[in-house]
Amino acid sequence: MINIGETLLNLWNDSGFARIITGFLSENGWQNLVMIAVGCFLLWLAISKKFEPLLLTGIAFGCILTNLPGVGMYHQELWDQFMRHEIGFGDIMLQGGLLDYFYIGVKSSVYPCLIFIGVGAMTDFGPLLSNPKSLLLGAAAQLGVFLAFFAARATGAFDALEAAAIGIIGGADGPTAIFLTSKLAPHLLGPIAVAAYSYMALIPFIQPPIMKALTTPEMRKVKMVQTRTVSKTEKIIFPIVVGIFVALLLPSTGALIGCLMLGNLLKETGVTDRLSDTVQNALMNIVTILLSLSVGATMVGSTFLTVQTLLIIVLGVIAFMISTTGGMLGGVIMYKVTKGKVNPLIGSAGVSAVPMAARVSNTVGQKYNPSNFLLMHAMGPNVAGVIGSAIAAGFLLSMFGG
Repeated sequence: MINIGETLLNLWNDSGFARIITGFLSENGWQNLVMIAVGCFLLWLAISKKFEPLLLTGIAFGCILTNLPGVGMYHQELWDQFMRHEIGFGDIMLQGGLLDYFYIGVKSSVYPCLIFIGVGAMTDFGPLLSNPKSLLLGAAAQLGVFLAFFAARATGAFDALEAAAIGIIGGADGPTAIFLTSKLAPHLLGPIAVAAYSYMALIPFIQPPIMKALTTPEMRKVKMVQTRTVSKTEKIIFPIVVGIFVALLLPSTGALIGCLMLGNLLKETGVTDRLSDTVQNALMNIVTILLSLSVGATMVGSTFLTVQTLLIIVLGVIAFMISTTGGMLGGVIMYKVTKGKVNPLIGSAGVSAVPMAARVSNTVGQKYNPSNFLLMHAMGPNVAGVIGSAIAAGFLLSMFGG
């Protein structure tokens, strides 16, 4: 005969509620509750404040799911064994949960590369081709990547691989940050991804004070002339040439650059419109869901709530500010060299946050000269920053990836 009392007691003991109470009373159990609260806070930022909602919503929900006791969607211990080469992807598929399966796409770098195909299909390299000098501004804006690397090493809290993953936050390119971190320091993926996307969302607040501090009102009023029209042939040749050249120069970045240029080629050929539309919309949306949930799954309380996480948040904003400063200094130099023909505000767009950084350059410029439209001029260094951050990641990967 079934003992109802015993059945109800077993049901309670097996429930997540009982595990939460037991876990909270244990030495480290409180961390899961804190991370559930963090996930709810990130959801509030994404939904109410619209901070990178397409990514942050999934990251936040993944964070909540992975910290619910007893659910078993993500197993950090399996990935620790994987990193020690004790098990492979096959073992993960046999022993893991739903989020473990999703995370395979991050660890194998499939998701960041698929995202880059979509980014390429949504990117117009015309402004860069019409003003090749803007490539220098994209390069200058990678300054924060390398200075943040040295800053992270100087703290003594991070090894070279971890410092390289932290430095790439300065590139303001979420997929690139995830790509490099998954290769060099996967245990830091959660805090680095959250920092990268949070600071990208805060561009309208972080960049303008730096832009104003490094320029004079006279510089900000400079009205740039219309750039030349780029031919269809140039736009088709560009992704082919860049894809081949960069992949030969830095083979470790071939996957990112190759996918970026493939996406752009699909957009520019004129004969692959269906494929271009698919990668811009359906593919990007699907991969964004899988990527964001996977990143959120790594935000396990025991590994996320550390002093290292706090340092990453601080170093990330420093990296981003230095990258903005590097791009601005490049813009000021161009202003001087061209005798006032280049508005230095476009230098801030050298970070890889497309197109938000270019819009901020345009907005700040119009405050000082309402008839000035810098958006297309700023898009040159902006898309150059996409290439620059991928190259920076490839360089760090070739240096420390073994």
